[in-house]
Amino acid sequence: MTSLITTLFVDVGGVLLTNAWERQARQRAAERFKLDLAEMNDRHALTVDTYERGKLSLDDYLARVVFYEERAFSRDEFKAFMFEQSRRLPDMIEFVQALKCHYKLRVALISNEGRELTEHRVRNCLPAEVADFFIFSCCVHVRKPDADIFQLALDVAQADPARVAYLDDRPMFAEVASSIGIHAIQHIDIATTRYALAQLGLTLEG
Repeated sequence: MTSLITTLFVDVGGVLLTNAWERQARQRAAERFKLDLAEMNDRHALTVDTYERGKLSLDDYLARVVFYEERAFSRDEFKAFMFEQSRRLPDMIEFVQALKCHYKLRVALISNEGRELTEHRVRNCLPAEVADFFIFSCCVHVRKPDADIFQLALDVAQADPARVAYLDDRPMFAEVASSIGIHAIQHIDIATTRYALAQLGLTLEG
């Protein structure tokens, strides 16, 4: 089956890997380290944009969100816990790799993440061949839902948005990508994503 799609943009957290440092991970951290979850979430909300745009190091982020007072645990212990939250979603990784190979797609990963978590996840959780290039908020200093991050990815790929499909578990981010002409799909599970991509001609069946 032929397809007009030549390029695939893929979110990382919630699609290829578990989310890096979202609400559930922070809840687990609060339980593990006996922190006030509401206060941590409030401080996180105030500083996450700056951190994920690459304007704060992880140590600086933690100084604002966790280590603004003395703790019974070290920063290294806490960072190790953060890194441990990342897990592969192997079925989706294999599916994206198979599509990439079968259709000779260019694949870009587009993600909101801080630099240290990004480096850990790329080096330790993702196979090198899964993507051709990366558009991470910490590197390009723009963050979803800003449409500029998708436009930047289009510019780097030199791709017509009408020939790009995008997978993201966050409906708003998919909506923003759609607003500039990209075929955006909200990823819920592998079955519904397979079906949605098949409608665009990207299928591994038959």
